[in-house]
Amino acid sequence: MSLNRRSFLTGGLAGTAGAALGAGLLTGGARADAHAITDTRTLPPSYPFHGKHQAGVLMPPPAHKQNFACFAAFDTTTASRAELAGLMRALTQRARLLAAGGTPADLGVGHPPSDSDVLGPAVPADGLTVTAAVGASLFDDRYGLAAQRPAGLTPMGVFPNDAPDPAWLHGDLMLQICAHHPDTVHHALRDIAKHTRGGMQLRYRMDGFNSPPRPSGTPRNLLGFKDGTANPTGATAAGLVWVTDTREPAWARGGSYQVLRIIRMLVEFWDRVSINEQQNMFGRRRDSGAPLDGNSEFDTPNYAADPHGNVIPLDAHIRLANPRTPATANQRIIRRSYNYDLGADENGNLETGHLFVCYQQDVKHQFETIQTRLINEPLVDYVQPFGGGYFYTLPGVRDANDWYGRGLLT
Repeated sequence: MSLNRRSFLTGGLAGTAGAALGAGLLTGGARADAHAITDTRTLPPSYPFHGKHQAGVLMPPPAHKQNFACFAAFDTTTASRAELAGLMRALTQRARLLAAGGTPADLGVGHPPSDSDVLGPAVPADGLTVTAAVGASLFDDRYGLAAQRPAGLTPMGVFPNDAPDPAWLHGDLMLQICAHHPDTVHHALRDIAKHTRGGMQLRYRMDGFNSPPRPSGTPRNLLGFKDGTANPTGATAAGLVWVTDTREPAWARGGSYQVLRIIRMLVEFWDRVSINEQQNMFGRRRDSGAPLDGNSEFDTPNYAADPHGNVIPLDAHIRLANPRTPATANQRIIRRSYNYDLGADENGNLETGHLFVCYQQDVKHQFETIQTRLINEPLVDYVQPFGGGYFYTLPGVRDANDWYGRGLLT
């Protein structure tokens, strides 16, 4: 069976990289719009733009992340460090305005309109956050920033079972744009692209969506399992995410390392697997999300009582990802993952998957340590990572005079 799945990947994914990119650029948001939308009356209409940290990493209570997102990687085209600073000022200005919402200026009939009007004559804030992060390539010799590169920022590592596609990797700048509705995400990206056209060029883009909790608890991924049940919260989460290490450049403290992995899910093969095998691969029940030794989603699995994996297999995803030992407690990560749907590839196979997104203080100690434990887990026959990158999420914009990356560029 594995050979057939690998043949599927070779003929489907690798042969349609260009088609997939086009689908992501042109129609990802439209497809996302077809999915169910949470009743946003219970969600905050906006999140603060100014602060020590960017709002799109850890959401304030109620702890509902926005259900729609876009991950857009850009290559900067500015000719100098001064021009790069100007680009970041312009990006900050647009993000600040979009996050607040309001009525666009009327420039008169003799000028192009100041806004696309995709959201109507008044732009709602709609829970929008624009989270800016930089990639390792920004610290090459173009801008004289090499000495200011965050200590752990490198190109994304390649693990066994990955199939990296250069068209979907890395980037000088990553924008994570999230909101309560997909048209808000589209509007924000379109507005930002319009006002920064001379300074950065889109490298790749992927739109994501999350479903409402069904029937309750944590939303599900496209394999049908609840995703992110064990995410740390509160002070524990903050202690795992925000960089405070004095070995980092001073400008970087208060930021966070972001990992994006674009993972195709072979859902048609997955749907032919028995429910017992599926649950053993995850270590959880599909219907409730409960660990196999528990009764409800948020029960803590008791690995000490099951040392030989008779209930939760030793190679189950949850057991490898989080062994729940004192030695691994500070290796946990904060996930902000989304689903994606690009339709079908040229062979007629569903082209869907997962935008795995996580934040942490130290990529090697946290994400890469976890990912190393997951090498050759049973799920690898049904998932294929092919894109994304490592990025450094910039510290927050403190006030109206501040801007993304000011500490780095001045």
